[in-house]
Amino acid sequence: MKTITLEICATSVASCVAAEEGGANRIELCDNLLEGGTTPSYGMIAAVREKCNLKIYPIIRPRGGDFLYDDAEFDIMKRDIETCKQLGCDGVVIGLLTADGKVDLPRTTELVNLAKPMGVTFHRAFDMTDDPLQALEDVIASGCERILTSGQRNTAMEGAALIRELVDKAGGRIRIMAGSGLRPHNAEALAKASGAPEYHSTARDYVESGMVYRNPDVSMGGIPGVPEYGIPVTQAPIVRAIREGAEAGLNS
Repeated sequence: MKTITLEICATSVASCVAAEEGGANRIELCDNLLEGGTTPSYGMIAAVREKCNLKIYPIIRPRGGDFLYDDAEFDIMKRDIETCKQLGCDGVVIGLLTADGKVDLPRTTELVNLAKPMGVTFHRAFDMTDDPLQALEDVIASGCERILTSGQRNTAMEGAALIRELVDKAGGRIRIMAGSGLRPHNAEALAKASGAPEYHSTARDYVESGMVYRNPDVSMGGIPGVPEYGIPVTQAPIVRAIREGAEAGLNS
């Protein structure tokens, strides 16, 4: 029976603990998921390392927005990788592009070498490249161990055909991880359609805030679909259901 590797994108200690309880294999540790994920704080990384036994891969992304970084931002990324190494992380997650939509191969390779002996994942900056098959070869050349991708679509289910092509073209030279929009209801179908060996999800739900007093005249969020007094936390049962569904799809 084929088994999958399941990575949970988490933003809190509670989410990391739930991911481990639910049977995840690895954590992508992030902050600011509403901006696509930015580098978590030193304190967050240290606390998760103490509380969680899973492999921990913090994202190295100094800001939201695009993946074209200036020299100052690149220097921050290098410093953050050194911090992750000092804190005992297992790997980091990066993604750098050139202005014309290519993988920034020289800088990516430099960060991969700096991160050693930690592993490196190339994140969904891959989905913003102009030629995914060339980007695949460039990421392989950089020394990254995997690519997180939605198949250059908003969700991995929509991009499943390209994900399968990437798996085939990779030929075992790099691992392809399918992510974006992965939930229990579509995990089996995505695995069947993509054939990917690895999967990525937040597996989260909103937990009601413990605040009793709630000022009715002020909103601190204002984002459609995001509850003002809801805290997003990974749920162990959702993690289990995704794993079961994906493995069923991969073995069907």
